[in-house]
Amino acid sequence: MTLEIITSASLRPFKHGFFTRRGGASSGVYAGLNCGGGSSDQWDIVAINRARVAGAMGVDEPHLTTIHQVHSAEAVVLEEPALPPRPRADGLVTNTPGLAIAVLTADCQPVLFADAEAGVIGAAHAGWKGAMGGVLEATLAQMEALGAERKRINAVIGPSISQRAYEVGPEFLERFLDEDPDNRRFFASGTGDRHQFDLPSYGLFRLREAGVARAEWTGHCTYSDADRFFSYRRSVHAKEADYGRLISAIRL
Repeated sequence: MTLEIITSASLRPFKHGFFTRRGGASSGVYAGLNCGGGSSDQWDIVAINRARVAGAMGVDEPHLTTIHQVHSAEAVVLEEPALPPRPRADGLVTNTPGLAIAVLTADCQPVLFADAEAGVIGAAHAGWKGAMGGVLEATLAQMEALGAERKRINAVIGPSISQRAYEVGPEFLERFLDEDPDNRRFFASGTGDRHQFDLPSYGLFRLREAGVARAEWTGHCTYSDADRFFSYRRSVHAKEADYGRLISAIRL
């Protein structure tokens, strides 16, 4: 099966893609393009999947660079491919030609950034914890350190869990209200004491408040489309042993 790659005109002219699960070599709960080395999938199969992504990005597999994601607000600058032990962070930026930077997700927001004039790109893994902690702003700050300007940066959020699928408890809501009472706008009432959290809208709000030129979401819900996307939350509800990871990448 051919790889399926979601792109955005906002990130042109840089080669980029939010890859779906289609076109991979994995099977079982990982069926498709599982690029998560942290999953329990066979590593040689994951390597085949990553090689296919690297080929689509026009780089050798070692130049498809990911980091050790830890749901933090840390972002790093990379001048060359990250070698083990990879940096523990959730944002990465570069201005090195031929280096494809990428993040892995399975409901969290994959965010790709580009300043075409400065020739600086970024990628961030932004779940609720990282987004609240400031990983999007940290990624922007590291891009600025390489000469980018926020007023020129376009940011695109890829496939993520949508509000209709993201049920949370009252303690989750309280955490956000403690940060800012206006955060209530990102929650809808659910059943009983439950609420529905709008992660992509929260990410867009943070990006726009940070001063980017343009921020958008591709509009794809990972939970609701099992044929195209992996989803951690869906795997939990289905009582599956593990789940695959989607990859999103951009290169100069």
